[in-house]
Amino acid sequence: MKRVTRYIIVMCTAIMLGACGFHLQQQSELPQEMAQTALEVQYPYSPFARRLLILLEQNGANVVATAAADAILEIPVNQVRKEILTIGDNARVREYRVRHTVSFRLVDAQGEVLIPEHTLEQSRVISFDEQDILAAAQEEEFLRQNMAETLSRLVIRHLGTTEKQDSFPTQ
Repeated sequence: MKRVTRYIIVMCTAIMLGACGFHLQQQSELPQEMAQTALEVQYPYSPFARRLLILLEQNGANVVATAAADAILEIPVNQVRKEILTIGDNARVREYRVRHTVSFRLVDAQGEVLIPEHTLEQSRVISFDEQDILAAAQEEEFLRQNMAETLSRLVIRHLGTTEKQDSFPTQ
């Protein structure tokens, strides 16, 4: 009896998810020029750069040295800043914002721009509790990792959709 009930619940959930339009995100179709891609980023060991490298390879781009590349993904801006939002009665920080900004563009081996420069930004607000400093530091690190993950996915998604958008006729 429990098996049948569990089966019915699973089937109803699957039908409802299918009816609402839910589907798993698929790989992005990167432009053909990105088959052999070089990644030029100021901080190559930052969480953003490492995650972007992994996502490029997962989506079919072979990341190579600049000399062997057909296309170069340039990341001129990869900056994380912390801004104070509010200060409490005792002149101590109560809230601050962590902001991660990334700019990127894609050029071919000859330097011709394939995708013009775009800027993406994510920010998160953190409440600071001076009674639990360790937790605040861990929360900030988690948010930085999360923003790097989100921004790298947005860059890949943008690279994958730009070619399709550019092929639509303009009016």
